[in-house]
Parts: sequence; C-alpha cells; structure tokens
Amino acid sequence: MSPVMIDLLFRSLWETVLMTAASGVISLVVGLPLGLALVATDRGGIAENLWVNRILGAVINGFRSVPFIILLVALIPVTRLIVGTSIGTWAAIVPLSIAATPYYARIAEVSLREVDRGLIEAARAMGGNRWTIIREVLVPEALPGIVAGFTVTLVTLVGASAMAGAIGAGGLGDLAIRYGYQRFETNIMIAVVVVLIIMVCAIQWVGDRLVAYLDHKA
Repeated sequence: MSPVMIDLLFRSLWETVLMTAASGVISLVVGLPLGLALVATDRGGIAENLWVNRILGAVINGFRSVPFIILLVALIPVTRLIVGTSIGTWAAIVPLSIAATPYYARIAEVSLREVDRGLIEAARAMGGNRWTIIREVLVPEALPGIVAGFTVTLVTLVGASAMAGAIGAGGLGDLAIRYGYQRFETNIMIAVVVVLIIMVCAIQWVGDRLVAYLDHKA
C-alpha cells in the first residue's frame, strides 16, 4: 500500500477505536445501573417493584429487538439533534451507545442474578441498606461476569462500528466500503479485515486477563 493509504488506514483505525471506546463507556455507565435496577426491582429483589421492572424490561427488550442498521437510520433525527450532524465518527457514537446500552444491561443482569442470595440476606440481616448491598455485595461478587460481559459488548461494538461506516460514520468499515469494495482494491479490504481481527483479539485478551485476575482475587 502507498504511504497515503497507510495513513488513511491508521486514521480509520483511530476513528473505530474512538467510536468503540466512547460508546462502550456510555453503555457501561448507563447499562450497569439498568441491570442493577432490573435485578433490584424484580420479585424478591432488594427494591421489589414489579411494575417498574416490567416497564423497564419492555423498554430494554424493545431497543434490543431492533436490528442495528435500522436503529442507525431511525435515530438520524436524534443524532442530528445531539451532535448537530448525522454523519461522521461522533454522530455514530449516538446510535452505537443506544444499541449497546440495553444489550449490556441484560448481560449485567445475568451476572448480578448469579450472586448468592445468601450473601444478600446476610447483608440485610446485618442492617445493610439497599445502597450498601449493591456496593458491598452485588457489584463485587458479580464483577468478573460484569467485566466479561463488557468485553463481549466491546467486541460487538467493533463490528457495529464497521457497519456504521456504511452510512458515512468513518472508521474501518467506511474505508473497506469506499476503497476495498467500491474501488476493487483487494489489498485495502484484506488490511481492514486483518486490523479488525487483531483489534478484536486484543480486546478479548485484555478482558480475559482481567476476568482471570478478578476471579483469582475473589
């Protein structure tokens, strides 16, 4: 590849990293509390409220049921309202975050439900309030699963960010379509695929090492 194409490849890689990291952080910050709310308000939870649980679950399921490419297009007015444009890297972060948040919320919910209820009851018996139980029992005990789920979410976001490139979001997906596919430059397509594989493997490796460390510490 020419120096210009190599420079373009690195710029596209940075855009993909930016989209994945920003939407991943948003999905963690919003999705984890949603997962906690689903567990806490369920039957027998520390803040049982079945109406809230059912409404919240229905909203999350609604967003999860929409294919990402459709959500990407449907959220164009919202994206334009938030960032002032519907194309580009920052614009792609909006639908990526909205798609990843309910996905991660359900993953976090599964990990939180696996916490031994005996530990929760013991914390209650010792006078622990809801926040104490969440901070001292639920999150610490479920942390390996929470991190593993976040790793899976980041890997999913890498693929989704490449899909977002199809409508002008930038990143490796946009590079692969504009140069690799439309201009029939096979070497560009191969380079993008290799970079995406390396990126996904790196994310998974770091996530696995962190989960192993947390399991050992626990």
